[in-house]
Amino acid sequence: MGSDALEKLRAAVRDVPDFPKKGIMFKDITLILSDPVLFRASIDLFLERCRGRQIDKIVGIDARGFLFGSAVAYELDVGFVPIRKRGKLPYRTEVAKYSLEYGEGEMEMHVDAIMAGERVVLVDDLLATGGTSAAAAVLIRNAGGDLLEAQFLIELEFLHGRKQLEPTPVTSFLKY
Repeated sequence: MGSDALEKLRAAVRDVPDFPKKGIMFKDITLILSDPVLFRASIDLFLERCRGRQIDKIVGIDARGFLFGSAVAYELDVGFVPIRKRGKLPYRTEVAKYSLEYGEGEMEMHVDAIMAGERVVLVDDLLATGGTSAAAAVLIRNAGGDLLEAQFLIELEFLHGRKQLEPTPVTSFLKY
């Protein structure tokens, strides 16, 4: 995808100060989601990274990762696996904890969502500190999945979240 398309996507990311709490500069992607040309362009970024690879499942993280991940899975004709905050999935789950600046969180995945040896790509909207993504990676690996790559529309590089995902390769399209 050309730099012109990336700049259009970047221009549609709105900064919202002090959300969800004071001192945070939230990267709002709703303008991308609401524009069919920009939404397609964002999905195409993920697809360009995935096409031609043997992938069995796309994993999306609650909640905006569902929007991108399910569209990518549909286009690739592969399965989609949701990873959610604890207590949101109806069947037996595996749980992984992660650290927050103000405590701990927990992510979960159905125990039968990924089979041993399945090749998986993790998709989400934003990589910040990497806690939720690292928890998702633990769940994928514990299920026996082969995590090929973690992909993000946006990365806040100054938070060094990709270190949490090592040794998994990380791709992000818009970097701040």
